[in-house]
Amino acid sequence: MKRLNFFPFVRARLGFVPVAAALWACGGDSEMAEMPGMEGDHAAHMPGMAAPSETDTLPALGRGLVQLTSEQEQALGVTYTAVERISAVREIRTVGRIDAPEGNIADITPKTDGFVEELLVATTGEAVLRGQPLLTIYSPALVAAQEELLTARRLAAQVDPAATEAWSSAQSMLEASRRRLAWWDITDEQIERLEQTGEVTKTLRLVAPVSGIVLEKDVVEGQRITSGTRLYRIADLSTVWVEGEVFERDLQFVEVGSQAHIEVTAYPGEHMMGTVSFVYPVVEIASRTNRVRVSVPNPGLRFKPGMFATVFFEVAAIQDDIAVPLEAVVVTGERNLVFVRDEAGVLMPHEVVLGARAGDQVQILSGLAEGETIVASANFLIDAESRLGATGGGMPGMQHAGHGEEGR
Repeated sequence: MKRLNFFPFVRARLGFVPVAAALWACGGDSEMAEMPGMEGDHAAHMPGMAAPSETDTLPALGRGLVQLTSEQEQALGVTYTAVERISAVREIRTVGRIDAPEGNIADITPKTDGFVEELLVATTGEAVLRGQPLLTIYSPALVAAQEELLTARRLAAQVDPAATEAWSSAQSMLEASRRRLAWWDITDEQIERLEQTGEVTKTLRLVAPVSGIVLEKDVVEGQRITSGTRLYRIADLSTVWVEGEVFERDLQFVEVGSQAHIEVTAYPGEHMMGTVSFVYPVVEIASRTNRVRVSVPNPGLRFKPGMFATVFFEVAAIQDDIAVPLEAVVVTGERNLVFVRDEAGVLMPHEVVLGARAGDQVQILSGLAEGETIVASANFLIDAESRLGATGGGMPGMQHAGHGEEGR
Protein backbone atom coordinates (compact mmCIF):
# COMPACT_ATOMS: atom_id res chain seq x y z
CA MET A 1 0.00 0.00 0.00
CA LYS A 2 1.35 3.40 -0.90
CA ARG A 3 1.90 5.62 2.10
CA LEU A 4 0.59 9.17 1.84
CA ASN A 5 2.84 12.02 2.80
CA PHE A 6 0.83 14.51 4.82
CA PHE A 7 3.36 17.30 5.09
CA PRO A 8 3.84 18.16 1.36
CA PHE A 9 0.06 18.49 1.16
CA VAL A 10 0.03 20.86 4.14
CA ARG A 11 2.88 22.87 2.69
CA ALA A 12 1.15 23.14 -0.70
CA ARG A 13 -2.08 24.34 0.87
CA LEU A 14 -0.32 26.88 3.11
CA GLY A 15 1.90 28.18 0.33
CA PHE A 16 5.28 27.83 2.07
CA VAL A 17 8.13 29.91 0.72
CA PRO A 18 11.82 28.96 0.69
CA VAL A 19 13.42 28.95 4.15
CA ALA A 20 17.13 29.15 3.51
CA ALA A 21 19.49 28.12 0.73
CA ALA A 22 22.57 26.06 1.39
CA LEU A 23 25.96 27.42 0.61
CA TRP A 24 28.77 25.27 -0.61
CA ALA A 25 32.51 25.72 -0.55
CA CYS A 26 34.28 26.56 -3.80
CA GLY A 27 37.57 25.02 -2.63
CA GLY A 28 40.99 26.45 -1.74
CA ASP A 29 40.90 30.02 -0.47
CA SER A 30 38.07 31.16 -2.72
CA GLU A 31 35.34 33.19 -1.10
CA MET A 32 31.98 31.74 -0.24
CA ALA A 33 29.22 32.91 -2.59
CA GLU A 34 25.69 33.68 -1.45
CA MET A 35 22.73 32.04 -3.09
CA PRO A 36 20.61 34.34 -5.27
CA GLY A 37 18.03 36.11 -3.20
CA MET A 38 19.61 35.11 0.16
CA GLU A 39 20.27 37.82 2.66
CA GLY A 40 23.64 37.99 4.32
CA ASP A 41 22.12 37.51 7.76
CA HIS A 42 20.77 34.14 6.73
CA ALA A 43 24.12 33.02 5.46
CA ALA A 44 25.43 33.17 9.00
CA HIS A 45 23.23 30.17 9.82
CA MET A 46 24.49 27.90 7.05
CA PRO A 47 27.21 25.24 7.49
CA GLY A 48 30.70 26.69 7.25
CA MET A 49 29.55 30.26 7.77
CA ALA A 50 29.55 32.67 10.69
CA ALA A 51 28.11 30.27 13.28
CA PRO A 52 29.65 26.84 12.69
CA SER A 53 29.40 25.88 16.35
CA GLU A 54 25.60 25.88 16.11
CA THR A 55 25.02 24.45 12.65
CA ASP A 56 27.59 21.68 12.97
CA THR A 57 25.13 19.87 15.22
CA LEU A 58 22.31 19.83 12.66
CA PRO A 59 23.38 16.68 10.77
CA ALA A 60 23.66 14.80 14.06
CA LEU A 61 20.14 15.91 14.97
CA GLY A 62 18.82 14.96 11.51
CA ARG A 63 17.24 18.41 11.18
CA GLY A 64 17.67 21.51 9.09
CA LEU A 65 16.93 25.21 9.51
CA VAL A 66 13.41 26.52 8.99
CA GLN A 67 12.09 30.00 8.27
CA LEU A 68 8.44 31.02 8.07
CA THR A 69 6.67 34.11 6.88
CA SER A 70 4.23 35.85 9.16
CA GLU A 71 1.34 34.46 7.08
CA GLN A 72 2.62 30.92 7.51
CA GLU A 73 3.11 31.42 11.25
CA GLN A 74 -0.47 32.61 11.56
CA ALA A 75 -1.85 29.78 9.46
CA LEU A 76 0.00 27.14 11.46
CA GLY A 77 -0.72 28.72 14.83
CA VAL A 78 2.96 29.17 15.64
CA THR A 79 3.64 31.24 18.74
CA TYR A 80 6.87 32.18 20.48
CA THR A 81 7.97 32.64 24.06
CA ALA A 82 11.09 33.85 25.79
CA VAL A 83 13.26 31.55 27.87
CA GLU A 84 13.29 32.78 31.46
CA ARG A 85 14.07 31.71 34.99
CA ILE A 86 11.14 30.78 37.17
CA SER A 87 10.29 29.16 40.48
CA ALA A 88 7.37 26.74 40.46
CA VAL A 89 5.64 24.47 42.96
CA ARG A 90 4.52 21.00 42.01
CA GLU A 91 1.85 18.93 43.72
CA ILE A 92 2.52 15.22 44.19
CA ARG A 93 -0.61 13.25 44.98
CA THR A 94 -0.95 9.69 46.20
CA VAL A 95 -3.36 7.47 48.10
CA GLY A 96 -2.39 5.83 51.37
CA ARG A 97 -3.86 3.79 54.19
CA ILE A 98 -4.04 4.81 57.82
CA ASP A 99 -2.32 2.45 60.23
CA ALA A 100 -1.48 2.39 63.93
CA PRO A 101 2.18 3.32 64.53
CA GLU A 102 4.21 0.19 65.13
CA GLY A 103 6.05 1.78 68.05
CA ASN A 104 2.75 2.54 69.79
CA ILE A 105 1.40 -1.02 69.72
CA ALA A 106 1.67 -3.29 72.77
CA ASP A 107 0.74 -6.95 73.14
CA ILE A 108 -0.34 -8.03 76.62
CA THR A 109 1.04 -11.49 77.39
CA PRO A 110 1.37 -13.30 80.75
CA LYS A 111 4.78 -14.52 81.84
CA THR A 112 3.45 -17.46 83.80
CA ASP A 113 0.76 -20.11 83.38
CA GLY A 114 -2.59 -19.67 85.07
CA PHE A 115 -6.33 -19.12 84.77
CA VAL A 116 -8.32 -15.94 84.07
CA GLU A 117 -10.57 -15.26 87.05
CA GLU A 118 -12.12 -11.95 85.94
CA LEU A 119 -11.98 -9.76 82.81
CA LEU A 120 -11.91 -6.10 83.77
CA VAL A 121 -11.59 -4.97 80.11
CA ALA A 122 -13.95 -7.26 78.28
CA THR A 123 -14.59 -5.73 74.84
CA THR A 124 -12.60 -4.79 71.77
CA GLY A 125 -12.40 -1.06 71.08
CA GLU A 126 -12.30 0.06 74.71
CA ALA A 127 -9.98 2.90 75.63
CA VAL A 128 -7.59 2.08 78.44
CA LEU A 129 -5.05 4.09 80.40
CA ARG A 130 -1.53 3.14 81.35
CA GLY A 131 -1.65 1.18 84.62
CA GLN A 132 -5.36 0.32 84.30
CA PRO A 133 -6.18 -3.28 85.40
CA LEU A 134 -7.10 -5.55 82.50
CA LEU A 135 -7.81 -8.89 84.20
CA THR A 136 -7.11 -10.95 87.33
CA ILE A 137 -5.18 -14.17 87.06
CA TYR A 138 -4.81 -17.18 89.35
CA SER A 139 -1.47 -18.89 89.06
CA PRO A 140 0.10 -21.41 91.47
CA ALA A 141 3.49 -19.90 90.60
CA LEU A 142 2.30 -16.45 91.63
CA VAL A 143 0.90 -17.79 94.91
CA ALA A 144 4.22 -19.47 95.65
CA ALA A 145 6.11 -16.28 94.80
CA GLN A 146 3.95 -14.32 97.27
CA GLU A 147 4.65 -16.79 100.02
CA GLU A 148 8.35 -16.67 99.24
CA LEU A 149 8.32 -12.89 99.56
CA LEU A 150 6.59 -12.96 102.93
CA THR A 151 9.04 -15.59 104.21
CA ALA A 152 12.02 -13.54 103.03
CA ARG A 153 10.56 -10.47 104.70
CA ARG A 154 10.12 -12.25 108.07
CA LEU A 155 13.64 -13.62 107.87
CA ALA A 156 15.10 -10.20 107.10
CA ALA A 157 13.24 -8.72 110.08
CA GLN A 158 14.71 -11.33 112.45
CA VAL A 159 18.35 -10.91 111.43
CA ASP A 160 20.42 -8.56 113.58
CA PRO A 161 21.92 -5.76 111.44
CA ALA A 162 25.09 -6.14 113.45
CA ALA A 163 25.62 -9.48 111.79
CA THR A 164 26.67 -7.88 108.59
CA GLU A 165 26.98 -10.95 106.39
CA ALA A 166 23.73 -12.60 107.53
CA TRP A 167 21.79 -9.34 107.28
CA SER A 168 23.12 -8.67 103.77
CA SER A 169 22.09 -12.16 102.63
CA ALA A 170 18.59 -11.70 104.07
CA GLN A 171 18.18 -8.38 102.30
CA SER A 172 19.37 -9.89 99.01
CA MET A 173 16.81 -12.68 99.33
CA LEU A 174 14.06 -10.14 100.03
CA GLU A 175 14.98 -8.05 96.98
CA ALA A 176 15.12 -11.16 94.79
CA SER A 177 11.59 -12.13 95.87
CA ARG A 178 10.29 -8.65 95.04
CA ARG A 179 12.10 -8.66 91.71
CA ARG A 180 10.65 -12.02 90.76
CA LEU A 181 7.09 -10.74 91.14
CA ALA A 182 7.93 -7.53 89.29
CA TRP A 183 9.35 -9.49 86.37
CA TRP A 184 6.03 -11.33 86.18
CA ASP A 185 4.36 -7.92 85.61
CA ILE A 186 2.99 -7.61 89.17
CA THR A 187 2.83 -3.92 89.98
CA ASP A 188 4.78 -2.21 92.77
CA GLU A 189 1.46 -1.28 94.36
CA GLN A 190 0.40 -4.94 94.66
CA ILE A 191 3.81 -5.97 96.01
CA GLU A 192 3.72 -3.20 98.62
CA ARG A 193 0.20 -4.17 99.72
CA LEU A 194 1.31 -7.79 100.08
CA GLU A 195 4.17 -6.79 102.37
CA GLN A 196 2.01 -4.49 104.45
CA THR A 197 -0.88 -6.92 104.96
CA GLY A 198 1.17 -10.10 105.05
CA GLU A 199 -1.69 -11.94 103.35
CA VAL A 200 -1.29 -14.02 100.21
CA THR A 201 -4.05 -13.41 97.65
CA LYS A 202 -5.37 -16.03 95.27
CA THR A 203 -5.33 -13.74 92.22
CA LEU A 204 -3.21 -10.85 91.02
CA ARG A 205 -3.98 -8.25 88.39
CA LEU A 206 -2.32 -7.63 85.01
CA VAL A 207 -2.37 -3.95 84.00
CA ALA A 208 -2.06 -2.06 80.70
CA PRO A 209 1.55 -1.00 80.00
CA VAL A 210 0.40 1.80 77.66
CA SER A 211 -2.60 4.04 77.08
CA GLY A 212 -4.60 3.37 73.93
CA ILE A 213 -7.38 1.47 72.25
CA VAL A 214 -7.92 -2.28 72.51
CA LEU A 215 -7.53 -3.40 68.89
CA GLU A 216 -7.76 -7.13 69.63
CA LYS A 217 -8.99 -9.19 72.60
CA ASP A 218 -8.15 -12.88 72.61
CA VAL A 219 -9.21 -13.95 76.11
CA VAL A 220 -12.40 -14.80 78.00
CA GLU A 221 -13.16 -15.43 81.67
CA GLY A 222 -12.13 -18.83 82.96
CA GLN A 223 -9.69 -19.41 80.12
CA ARG A 224 -6.50 -21.29 80.84
CA ILE A 225 -3.54 -19.26 79.66
CA THR A 226 0.11 -20.07 79.22
CA SER A 227 3.14 -17.84 79.29
CA GLY A 228 3.53 -15.96 76.00
CA THR A 229 -0.15 -16.17 75.01
CA ARG A 230 -1.37 -12.86 73.59
CA LEU A 231 -4.37 -11.65 75.55
CA TYR A 232 -4.80 -8.10 74.23
CA ARG A 233 -3.35 -5.84 71.56
CA ILE A 234 -3.43 -2.17 72.54
CA ALA A 235 -2.43 0.75 70.33
CA ASP A 236 -1.89 4.42 71.13
CA LEU A 237 -3.67 6.24 68.28
CA SER A 238 -2.89 9.81 69.31
CA THR A 239 -0.62 9.75 66.26
CA VAL A 240 -1.23 7.60 63.18
CA TRP A 241 0.74 6.62 60.12
CA VAL A 242 -0.34 7.14 56.54
CA GLU A 243 1.67 5.06 54.08
CA GLY A 244 1.44 5.74 50.36
CA GLU A 245 3.33 5.00 47.16
CA VAL A 246 5.35 7.73 45.41
CA PHE A 247 6.61 7.31 41.86
CA GLU A 248 10.33 6.84 41.44
CA ARG A 249 10.69 10.12 39.52
CA ASP A 250 9.22 12.06 42.47
CA LEU A 251 11.50 10.66 45.16
CA GLN A 252 13.92 13.56 44.78
CA PHE A 253 11.25 15.88 46.22
CA VAL A 254 10.10 13.73 49.16
CA GLU A 255 12.41 13.36 52.13
CA VAL A 256 12.19 12.93 55.88
CA GLY A 257 10.80 16.12 57.38
CA SER A 258 8.76 17.12 54.31
CA GLN A 259 5.25 18.42 54.99
CA ALA A 260 2.14 16.74 53.62
CA HIS A 261 -1.61 17.46 53.52
CA ILE A 262 -3.94 14.60 54.46
CA GLU A 263 -7.59 14.28 53.45
CA VAL A 264 -10.07 11.47 54.10
CA THR A 265 -13.50 10.95 52.58
CA ALA A 266 -15.07 10.73 56.05
CA TYR A 267 -14.40 14.45 56.60
CA PRO A 268 -14.81 16.21 53.23
CA GLY A 269 -13.30 19.65 53.01
CA GLU A 270 -11.05 19.11 56.02
CA HIS A 271 -7.37 18.37 55.98
CA MET A 272 -4.63 17.69 58.49
CA MET A 273 -0.93 18.34 58.24
CA GLY A 274 1.58 15.52 58.56
CA THR A 275 5.33 15.05 58.36
CA VAL A 276 7.26 12.47 56.38
CA SER A 277 8.85 10.27 59.04
CA PHE A 278 10.34 7.53 56.87
CA VAL A 279 11.10 6.78 53.22
CA TYR A 280 11.45 3.07 52.58
CA PRO A 281 14.86 2.07 51.17
CA VAL A 282 13.50 -0.25 48.45
CA VAL A 283 11.63 0.59 45.22
CA GLU A 284 8.82 -1.73 44.15
CA ILE A 285 10.05 -3.28 40.90
CA ALA A 286 6.67 -3.87 39.25
CA SER A 287 5.12 -0.45 39.91
CA ARG A 288 8.33 1.63 40.08
CA THR A 289 7.07 3.26 43.26
CA ASN A 290 8.51 3.78 46.72
CA ARG A 291 6.59 3.65 50.00
CA VAL A 292 6.57 6.81 52.08
CA ARG A 293 5.38 7.05 55.68
CA VAL A 294 3.69 10.19 56.97
CA SER A 295 3.08 10.72 60.70
CA VAL A 296 -0.14 12.63 61.42
CA PRO A 297 -1.45 13.93 64.77
CA ASN A 298 -4.85 12.42 65.55
CA PRO A 299 -6.72 14.60 68.06
CA GLY A 300 -10.07 13.13 68.97
CA LEU A 301 -9.03 9.85 67.30
CA ARG A 302 -10.82 10.91 64.12
CA PHE A 303 -8.40 9.05 61.86
CA LYS A 304 -8.99 5.34 62.29
CA PRO A 305 -6.72 2.49 61.19
CA GLY A 306 -7.94 1.01 57.92
CA MET A 307 -9.18 4.30 56.47
CA PHE A 308 -7.91 5.38 53.06
CA ALA A 309 -6.46 8.87 52.80
CA THR A 310 -5.30 11.15 50.00
CA VAL A 311 -1.84 12.57 50.57
CA PHE A 312 -0.64 15.78 48.89
CA PHE A 313 2.97 16.94 48.80
CA GLU A 314 3.58 20.50 47.62
CA VAL A 315 7.22 20.66 46.60
CA ALA A 316 9.42 23.32 45.03
CA ALA A 317 10.12 21.47 41.79
CA ILE A 318 11.83 24.41 40.04
CA GLN A 319 13.80 26.95 42.03
CA ASP A 320 15.01 30.01 40.10
CA ASP A 321 16.04 27.96 37.10
CA ILE A 322 15.51 28.04 33.34
CA ALA A 323 12.18 26.51 32.31
CA VAL A 324 9.98 26.45 29.21
CA PRO A 325 6.41 25.34 28.48
CA LEU A 326 6.19 21.58 28.10
CA GLU A 327 4.45 22.13 24.75
CA ALA A 328 7.59 23.83 23.43
CA VAL A 329 9.62 20.61 23.64
CA VAL A 330 9.61 18.04 20.84
CA VAL A 331 10.19 14.62 22.41
CA THR A 332 11.46 12.17 19.80
CA GLY A 333 12.25 9.26 22.07
CA GLU A 334 15.98 9.62 21.46
CA ARG A 335 16.37 13.29 22.23
CA ASN A 336 14.43 16.40 23.28
CA LEU A 337 14.42 19.36 20.90
CA VAL A 338 13.47 23.02 21.17
CA PHE A 339 13.39 25.35 18.15
CA VAL A 340 15.19 28.63 18.82
CA ARG A 341 14.36 31.70 16.73
CA ASP A 342 17.22 34.07 15.98
CA GLU A 343 17.07 37.76 15.14
CA ALA A 344 16.61 37.00 11.42
CA GLY A 345 13.62 34.74 12.11
CA VAL A 346 15.43 31.48 11.34
CA LEU A 347 14.39 28.51 13.48
CA MET A 348 17.20 26.23 14.61
CA PRO A 349 16.68 22.99 16.58
CA HIS A 350 18.53 22.78 19.90
CA GLU A 351 18.90 19.57 21.83
CA VAL A 352 18.05 20.10 25.49
CA VAL A 353 18.24 18.09 28.70
CA LEU A 354 14.99 18.10 30.67
CA GLY A 355 14.71 18.31 34.44
CA ALA A 356 11.75 18.43 36.79
CA ARG A 357 8.22 19.25 35.70
CA ALA A 358 5.89 21.66 37.45
CA GLY A 359 2.44 21.99 35.92
CA ASP A 360 2.87 22.90 32.25
CA GLN A 361 6.49 24.00 32.77
CA VAL A 362 9.60 21.85 32.46
CA GLN A 363 13.06 22.62 33.76
CA ILE A 364 15.90 22.87 31.23
CA LEU A 365 19.19 21.59 32.60
CA SER A 366 21.22 22.40 29.47
CA GLY A 367 20.78 23.47 25.86
CA LEU A 368 19.13 26.89 26.26
CA ALA A 369 20.13 30.28 27.60
CA GLU A 370 18.00 32.82 29.39
CA GLY A 371 16.46 35.40 27.03
CA GLU A 372 16.39 33.21 23.90
CA THR A 373 13.16 33.11 21.87
CA ILE A 374 11.72 29.67 21.17
CA VAL A 375 8.72 28.19 19.38
CA ALA A 376 5.96 27.62 21.93
CA SER A 377 3.31 25.89 19.80
CA ALA A 378 2.88 23.90 16.54
CA ASN A 379 6.29 22.35 17.11
CA PHE A 380 5.38 19.08 15.44
CA LEU A 381 4.88 20.83 12.07
CA ILE A 382 8.10 22.78 12.45
CA ASP A 383 9.95 19.59 13.38
CA ALA A 384 8.49 17.76 10.35
CA GLU A 385 9.65 20.46 7.97
CA SER A 386 13.07 20.56 9.64
CA ARG A 387 13.50 16.81 9.13
CA LEU A 388 12.36 16.97 5.50
CA GLY A 389 14.70 19.85 4.84
CA ALA A 390 17.63 17.90 6.30
CA THR A 391 17.00 14.99 3.89
CA GLY A 392 16.38 17.14 0.78
CA GLY A 393 12.68 16.42 0.77
CA GLY A 394 11.49 19.91 1.48
CA MET A 395 8.47 21.55 -0.06
CA PRO A 396 8.58 22.90 -3.62
CA GLY A 397 10.44 26.20 -3.86
CA MET A 398 11.84 25.87 -0.35
CA GLN A 399 15.57 25.54 0.30
CA HIS A 400 17.18 24.15 3.44
CA ALA A 401 20.66 24.08 4.85
CA GLY A 402 22.84 21.67 2.95
CA HIS A 403 20.38 21.22 0.04
CA GLY A 404 20.63 24.47 -1.85
CA GLU A 405 21.22 22.77 -5.20
CA GLU A 406 17.77 21.22 -5.19
CA GLY A 407 16.09 24.59 -5.08
CA ARG A 408 18.14 26.16 -7.85
